[in-house]
Order: sequence, then structure tokens, then C-alpha cells
Amino acid sequence: MTSFFERITNRSAKIDSLLCVGLDPHRNELESLGVTSTSSDSEVAAAALSFCCSIIDATRPYAVAYKPNAAFFECLGSPGHSTLLQVVQHIGGDIPVLLDCKRGDIGSTAAAYAVASYDKLLATGVTLSPLMGYDSVSPFLTGDYAGKGGAFVLCKTSNPGSSEILSGCFEKIARLASDWSLQANGGDSSKEPCLGLVVGATDPDALKRSRKAAPGLWLLSPGVGAQGGDLDAACEAGLDASGGKMLIPVSRGISRAEDRGEKARELRDNINGARRRVVEGRGGGDEIEAFQRDFIDFSLEMGVLKFGTFTLKSGRESPYFFNAGLFSTGGALFKLGRAYAASIMSSVLSPSPSTVSFDVIFGPAYKGISLGAVVAAALYSDFGVDVGFAYNRKEAKDHGEGGVLVGASMEGKRVLVVDDVISAGTAIRESHSMLTSIPGCSPVGVSIALDRAEKRSLSDPASAVQAVARDLGIPVVSIVALRQLFGYLRTEGKFEDGVVEAVTKYRDAYGVD
Repeated sequence: MTSFFERITNRSAKIDSLLCVGLDPHRNELESLGVTSTSSDSEVAAAALSFCCSIIDATRPYAVAYKPNAAFFECLGSPGHSTLLQVVQHIGGDIPVLLDCKRGDIGSTAAAYAVASYDKLLATGVTLSPLMGYDSVSPFLTGDYAGKGGAFVLCKTSNPGSSEILSGCFEKIARLASDWSLQANGGDSSKEPCLGLVVGATDPDALKRSRKAAPGLWLLSPGVGAQGGDLDAACEAGLDASGGKMLIPVSRGISRAEDRGEKARELRDNINGARRRVVEGRGGGDEIEAFQRDFIDFSLEMGVLKFGTFTLKSGRESPYFFNAGLFSTGGALFKLGRAYAASIMSSVLSPSPSTVSFDVIFGPAYKGISLGAVVAAALYSDFGVDVGFAYNRKEAKDHGEGGVLVGASMEGKRVLVVDDVISAGTAIRESHSMLTSIPGCSPVGVSIALDRAEKRSLSDPASAVQAVARDLGIPVVSIVALRQLFGYLRTEGKFEDGVVEAVTKYRDAYGVD
């Protein structure tokens, strides 16, 4: 079972987007579809269905989630309720649906609202008011919906009147939401939080303080565009340490555009641009962490990383080459395992300093076998994280227990795949297919040593790593990528003339963000 926020995280990584598309079919949006002041509820509902489905069809490649506003359907009575269900069904099960209903009531009533939202309207998440406390929120997160449902709670909303009450308590709400999420997850901090926060993009100070109070929660930040929120300021204040966990919902900015699909793409790209500027401004551009610098240092010492002129399998001439097979001593493997572990623990795969979001490390044959073993050992020795380790054989064993899988059981487990690099992504896709055939097994990510971060072709500008993340819907984390390698080259000053210039030219020609 995949929770609401796991689906949000996976979808965001898959399509490289933080855009949430709002579906708000109020009457004045439907005039072009023939709706007038005398139209019946059934006529308005029919127009609302056409309106919403056309937005969904145009924006599907760019939307992390859709956010239908329940009020504009409920005001139409029974036809509106039926239309809302049809809209959710049209979205389909592959994209999260956040029902914007802002419920908040005593436990028994909240439980009925949860049934209505999840079971009757097929939403995967909801917006809630937290002002009646945890007992009004928990029915959406526990019981039949444990490990499945999720909610964004109102924290500091984008409307001007929110300051009358929420200015005095939004930080408390943020801290409580973190505590409630942990409580709903049975105290298991390794699980993805099941609550997020609604914090308006119109108040960057509130965004910054909310992020500080709840660093691990997703934020839903309305107000960019029609309400005047500044995208760069909002991203600077609201993005988490990794430059994510923040959805930007847009409704009218898309629905009123002449080309809705193109507008959604533009918004996605603008958000990603702001995201990159924030990450780079925080030192996350070409700057490198200590473990990354150490990794590059010993890669050079072992001859694993070389600079010169190399013809790749694709036929492209590269100014550098990486051969992980040359990590061939005990000391090198020890350092390699520690570098993998450090990158995993500093990534989205680690929800807290001492926990990870997976149960088993899987090393695909053959190179992944030794890698998986040293990474599992390093996680335990350096971080106290003890996870299982498994690998596969190329040919099935025909004696003993037989089969192709060796090591920890992966049934019902969350699995991290470890490999050296992703060239075409074939091995990772084969591993993913193998793992998903195991009952209850859920691949949750891939860890590699080097991300070359370069487009594969003009027809598909995504890198091999981006394509794997996009197609499989799981994050891929690397010890270093091209941008850290470039940062190392610029700061070390110990390379022959022309090396920095050659890598710069190569990055400009083929690099991806």
C-alpha cells in the first residue's frame, strides 16, 4: 500500500514537477460552455465536467496532483456530487487527487467525512482544519486509512483574513502536525509523514517559519499568480533542505489560459527555475559536501575517474570517464560504501538523521552484489541503520533452495536498489520488474555512484537518471553528479590546462539540471 504523500513524492520525482492543478468550476468560468444565470444545476454540472476534464487532459504531463474544490460541486446538489466523482475517475488512479474540502469536526463526524472523501469520492488526500485537535484529524489517517490516507492541514492560509487568527498559532499548528503525523504512523519515524501544511505563498515569513517548525512535511502553498504571491520568495522560504516538499497549486492561471497545456508546462518550468535558483543560492549548485569531495579524491587516486578524451558507447566524446570496476581493494570498497551511505542519509531516502525509508538493499548481479553489501555495512557502522541485504543470480540455482534471489526476504518490504551508474537504465528497469513481481515488495529508490547528468538525445532531453525516475516513479540519488564534479574542478586548481574548459563545454552542450 502506498500512502498519499509517498504517491506525491514519487509523482513529483517522476515528472520533475511541483505543480498542483486546481479544478475550480465556478459559474463564471463556465460561461463559454453555455452556462447562464438560468441554467439548471444539471446543466451547470455537465459544463463543469467538460471544463475539468479538458483541464486534466491538457495538463496531465505536468501535474503532480489535482485539487478539485468540493464547494463548486456540492453547491450543485446531487448532479454536482456525481460530477465530482466522474472528475476523480477521469483523473485516474496514477495521479494523486487532493480533495479541497477543509473538513474539521468531532471524531465521529470526521470519520463519516473520511468515508465520504476516500470511499465515495475516491480522493487520495484531503484538506482539513486542525482547530478541533488531533481527534478531528486522526479518522483520515488511521484505522481503514492507515498507511493510505493523507491530509494537508490549514496552517497559515493565503487570504488576508487569515491573519486575524492564524498569525498567532500557525507555528504551533506546524509542530502539532509533525507530532500528529508521527502518532498516526504508530511512532515509526521511518515512515513518510501523513500530514502536510497549507501555508500561503503570499506570506513568505510564515512559510519560512512553518518550514522551520516542520522541516519534514510537504507544504501546499497557494497564492502564486492571481493572489500576488512571489514565486521566488515563496520557494526560498518554503522548499525543504533538498529543494522539494512544496506543491504550488494553480487554478485560474491555467483554466483561463488560451493553451492550458502550454501554460501548465510554463508554470512547471518557472517553478523549477525558481527551485534551481534557491538550491544554488543555498550553496547547492556546484558546491560539494565533504563526503562528495572525499569520494572524488579517492576516485582520482584509484584511477576510477580520469580526464582526457574518451569515446562513450553512445559515440559521444567525453572529457572524463568513470570506471567503478577499479574500486578493487578492501580500502577502496570500505570508502566507497561509506560514500554511498553518506549520500543516502543526506537524501530524500532518509526522513530523519537515524532512519531510512527502505527495509532492504538489493544489489543486482553482478556489480551490485558487492556494492549492496558494503553499503549495508556502512549504513550500520556509520549511522546505526541496520537493514537487510539481498541480491540475485544471473542463472537460477538448481540445487539446495534453488531460485535466483539470495539474502534477506523482500516480500512486503520497501527496497532500495544499489548500482554503480545508470547508462541506459536497462539493468535498473529489469531489477524493478523483478522486485515488483515479489508479493508486497515495493522498490522505493535507486542509489548510484555517479550521475553523468547529460541528455541522451535531442528527441528526449532527459538524462538516463531522470528517465528512470520519471518512468519508474522513484527517486534516484547519487554520491556525485556532473555539477559537483564541475564544482570540484573549479575549486581545486590542480588539473592540466584545458580540463576545466573541456568539461565546461561538455556540460553546456549536453548537461541537464
